[in-house]
Amino acid sequence: MNPADIPRYMAQLGAAARAAASVMAASSTAARNQALRALARRLRAAGDPLARANALDLDAARAAGLDAPLVDRLKLTPAVIATVAEGCEQLAAMPDPVGEISGVKRRPSGIAVGQMRVPLGVFGMVYESRPNVTIEAASLAIKSGNAAILRGGSEALHSNLALWALVQAALVDADLPADAVQLVQTTDRAAVGQLITMPQYVDVIIPRGGKGLIARISAEARVPVIKHLDGNCHVYVDAEVDLEQALAVTDNAKTQKYSPCNAAESLLVHRAQAAAFLPRIGAVFAAKGVQMRSCPASRALLGAVAGADLADATEADWSEEYLAPVISIKVVGSLDEAIAHINRYGSHHTDAILTTNHPNAMRFLREVDSGSVMVNASTRFADGFEYGLGAEIGISTDKFHARGPVGLEGLTSLKWVVLGQGEVRT
Repeated sequence: MNPADIPRYMAQLGAAARAAASVMAASSTAARNQALRALARRLRAAGDPLARANALDLDAARAAGLDAPLVDRLKLTPAVIATVAEGCEQLAAMPDPVGEISGVKRRPSGIAVGQMRVPLGVFGMVYESRPNVTIEAASLAIKSGNAAILRGGSEALHSNLALWALVQAALVDADLPADAVQLVQTTDRAAVGQLITMPQYVDVIIPRGGKGLIARISAEARVPVIKHLDGNCHVYVDAEVDLEQALAVTDNAKTQKYSPCNAAESLLVHRAQAAAFLPRIGAVFAAKGVQMRSCPASRALLGAVAGADLADATEADWSEEYLAPVISIKVVGSLDEAIAHINRYGSHHTDAILTTNHPNAMRFLREVDSGSVMVNASTRFADGFEYGLGAEIGISTDKFHARGPVGLEGLTSLKWVVLGQGEVRT
């Protein structure tokens, strides 16, 4: 294949993926699990080669002046490799959803009607930065019996090529087609344009990256898209709350890592707890260099915090995804106001309430319109691995097919099956 001839190259990738998808759909659970365990072994054994490939990408990123959060997303640390390897093994140990028949009911006519879970077929994945996504996408494709065409960012090309070689070797180890997972080997953006307009080869597109990338793909794709545009996640501190717990959870939600889409970007505090809570969390944020963009009421309480980096919040701040040590802070007068604020300004990704009031917690769960809604837990848990999905292909803020972290079931569909004994319709 010649990556320079983009239309021909992408058509060849698509045709190979479609052929591989048929083999994967018919493959045994044992073979797919074998491939996943082989991939985990290969990942753990390839530390040095992966580190060398990753170093090429990191050096190029720094030389190009990429922002620190973007460079951080590129890192393939031993901990990252260990996590994705463990994710492969977790997937291998999970029940196979493919072929499962559910909801079978006998009809008056005598037929039995149910639904069978089947692979989607071929998914295209377009993503930026994080090379660990290559393994997450590949492992989920393998377990779910799909084929995948992966197009990572140009900034991670060396890392992705090294990881992809391990994926293909693991597939061959299990006598599965190496073309079940393919990587687009050109950084030409025209390849993305081709990938998202090939319905004859690709069943669904999953973009994972910045808002500009996802907006472009959503506008131009001619196949279905599983997507989220923003990760403006909220933490709401209720009127009745365990303050020590709230401090620990809010700190973790914001500062455990700034760059992921599930990091908290907005903090809402009930006015009944504002005087007790805000100066204390403000001191935590000040010590960690987090800028606080505050409403007038919260700014008045944060003004005495030593070393605090304060700014007046603008209307735009309430809906901003910073991916940086910046947080917007607002004092609210009620749970109703908090829910209304989140549903208006949030991105429907992940939002949390910190409270000791059970009815308030249940109202928050019911009424906040987001893919993940949490009670007394950090938004940083909104992740397929943490949810026990083995890995995630991405986060969906859509309401059809898949919502929230998308794992195995999100890469399958349901078809109706009818079981009869010679019944005819009269």
